[in-house]
Amino acid sequence: MRRKLRLSTGAAIVLLLTAVSPVSAQGVLPPGSSALTVPPPPAPPPPKIEVPVVPKMGDLPRQNYVPQARPSFGDRVTTCLQDGAAAGLGPNERAAYSRACANR
Repeated sequence: MRRKLRLSTGAAIVLLLTAVSPVSAQGVLPPGSSALTVPPPPAPPPPKIEVPVVPKMGDLPRQNYVPQARPSFGDRVTTCLQDGAAAGLGPNERAAYSRACANR
């Protein structure tokens, strides 16, 4: 009779411990956390990938031609005098040439 009492008491203790252990495991929180921790927000959507425009074989590229600004009158006279000297003109001929050249 004592043996049955011990077995039944031992079985009751084992059943009690197995029933309590899962509950106690749920109560343990890792350090730095709280029972009221809110789940993180969802991840943002991935960036939109756009395909670049590929030029077509038959199309000519568009180019914006901007005319260059005309150099100043003094710069034009200096250039004309240098061109006249390079051509071997004398001083009087260079003067006439530079006047005609700069006024073009």
